[in-house]
Amino acid sequence: MSRHEKGWDRIYHRYSPESLPWELGEPRNILVEVVESGQVVPGTALDVCCGVGSNPIFLAKKGFYVTALDISDKAVEFAREKAHAIGVDIDLLVGNFLKLPFESKTFDFIFDFGCFHHVQVGDRTSFIEGVHRVLKPEARYLLVCFSDRNGPAWNHFSLEKIVDLFQDRFRILWVKHTSSLEADNVTRYFHEVFMERKPTLA
Repeated sequence: MSRHEKGWDRIYHRYSPESLPWELGEPRNILVEVVESGQVVPGTALDVCCGVGSNPIFLAKKGFYVTALDISDKAVEFAREKAHAIGVDIDLLVGNFLKLPFESKTFDFIFDFGCFHHVQVGDRTSFIEGVHRVLKPEARYLLVCFSDRNGPAWNHFSLEKIVDLFQDRFRILWVKHTSSLEADNVTRYFHEVFMERKPTLA
């Protein structure tokens, strides 16, 4: 586990989920929107960087067969407790998003809230290749990542940068620029990018 990964793990060991600004205790609005509008339909789904499980629990309740992954064993422990209390079945795993432990063409849908923008610059291609590999042809990928409207930073993206990084392997169906008042009362800006896996590279 890298220093960066250990840092995330320590956060979940040290703090309660309710104190973490990105853990809202409910699914993200954009995930609810794409499911309830039928833009993704129940099938096999993967949540990378699942945290304490609000998003995968929503998917499971909507009839998806859900796998969820996080680098923190404590976050996964919280998620398992939450899923058990609600009575939904989710395959919850501790793992590294750069080494997705799944066979190729496994999933119909991947949800990524706040995962990609924590991938180190030198690992971005590997991450994108991994997501592409485990998705079925023409499966959907919903990415939510920091916008450069938050200010200059290595992990704040312009729309042009996102297109440049993903266009070889994914067809971008739509993009929304949104803001969210997080639990720490800070407004953060995001790109919500809905993509379809290309069967082969361009």
